[in-house]
Amino acid sequence: MAVYRYSQWDGFQQPFSLDADEALDELSRYLMEGVDAASALEWMRFEGFELAGMEFRVMGVEDLLRELRRQADAELSRYNLDHAFDELRGRLDEILDQEERTLTEQFGLESERWNEFRARRDSLPRRLSEALERFGDHRWADPEAEAAYQEMREGLDDVRALEEFQGRNRSRLRGPESLDFEEAVELMERIEALSRIARELLEGNFESLPLEELREWLGEEGVQSILILRDLEGALERAGYLREGEGGPELTPRAIRKIGELALDEIYTSLRQGIPGAHETWHRGSELPSTERSRPYVFGDPAYLDTVGTLRHALRHVSPGGGDELIRIEPTDLQVFEPDRLTEATTILLLDMSWSMSWSDRWPAAKRVAIALDHLIRTRFPSDRFFIVGFYTRARQLQVRELAELSWNVTDPFTNLQEGLILAERLVDRHPSSNAQVIVITDGQPTAYFIDGDLRVEWPSGYGGTSPRANRETLRQVRRITRKGITINTFMLDESPELVGFVEKMTRINKGRAFYTAPDRLGRYVMVDYLRRKRRRVR
Repeated sequence: MAVYRYSQWDGFQQPFSLDADEALDELSRYLMEGVDAASALEWMRFEGFELAGMEFRVMGVEDLLRELRRQADAELSRYNLDHAFDELRGRLDEILDQEERTLTEQFGLESERWNEFRARRDSLPRRLSEALERFGDHRWADPEAEAAYQEMREGLDDVRALEEFQGRNRSRLRGPESLDFEEAVELMERIEALSRIARELLEGNFESLPLEELREWLGEEGVQSILILRDLEGALERAGYLREGEGGPELTPRAIRKIGELALDEIYTSLRQGIPGAHETWHRGSELPSTERSRPYVFGDPAYLDTVGTLRHALRHVSPGGGDELIRIEPTDLQVFEPDRLTEATTILLLDMSWSMSWSDRWPAAKRVAIALDHLIRTRFPSDRFFIVGFYTRARQLQVRELAELSWNVTDPFTNLQEGLILAERLVDRHPSSNAQVIVITDGQPTAYFIDGDLRVEWPSGYGGTSPRANRETLRQVRRITRKGITINTFMLDESPELVGFVEKMTRINKGRAFYTAPDRLGRYVMVDYLRRKRRRVR
């Protein structure tokens, strides 16, 4: 039996639960930039975020630190410490005057002990802490003066700390209000408490933060933001989106599927109307009867008999009140379901991972398309085969589980489209299909290639030039792949003349399509192109 305990809200219990789906959506924004889950969490905590279900923006560590600095600056600018030590300095002078009188009475002027005392007093440092230390080993003649001095020395640590605090903040302590020593120490402790809180925030130690104290500085939204940041990773774990891996938190398969849904939803934002849920084609593929549409049978049609429709037409021949009259079905009564001709496809997405893809938001857009296409095909077109190949100086097949945290190759400037096409050809050979296509997303012409098994790289010949040998060997692979009936569709994220010239040659050879697009429109074009290949209907 479940037992529930209720208690009064203490101001720190979170009045709502963090929406894990929305949090994952925000997390995926950083993942698209090529960071891992742990780094994405750190960025969310540092920068803050907005979620639809919240009435305020969650302040990140950067926002919280900025607000703490603002509060500290406002506090410091109100005060000055010009006279913070005056009272203590006066008290020390009184103690030393009393000791000097006693020394004079007991030992007389110009005695050795009197001269030693006067020498110390005449060279007394301006800093109060050093002045107090100057008489630390003095042989006191007056017991009352000694007791008073020892009492002052008990506060030496505070004196020294306040002097250092004043030195660090001298330029900011120019306010109109003067503080005495006790008030100055309280100010110092408040500012130092803010500094400790700032360090805890920077280190992510949310559990140890004094929330009651922070409410005074940051307000309710600041405290609630800290509670949300503190619960962020736990909420994603409870929802099954994060788990602890060898190197820290990592995405679960469920999270990767969900990110695919989110990416697909974002790409489809302006494409929802009229998108069908099945693949249809004019030509190759199997037929399945549609139970939604039927028509009169024509000789030669597949016998997808619509029994109910056929009987309905046959009943027209039965006279009213016919009793036990047999229902006679004439050839003209036959109704058949209209078939949908369906097809399947093998699609290989070639994803440029060279370092230039990090420019102008190209990589997040291309990566979002890869994740969305994978999710689309797995969920809506499960009979299709879909593969992703990344290419830079080398090419390799990418696994679904690594897509979410995939990044461009930071140190690799070359582009080996030829090897990407070679891998695509091998994948089609292993998974043959009547409809095989390659989708290329790139921002540069080929600069790496193989000849007789040897890898070679070739910088473009001057500014705006080309890499002729790399182009020639890549186009040779285009011809090879074209002979196998594989269509190549290219989406260019740059309109430089050398890239456009190369892609036009590739398109003429393959009879595919080329699209000039920008990162913010890449997903829409790719998705529309893929679906249009599939939804043409036989009429």
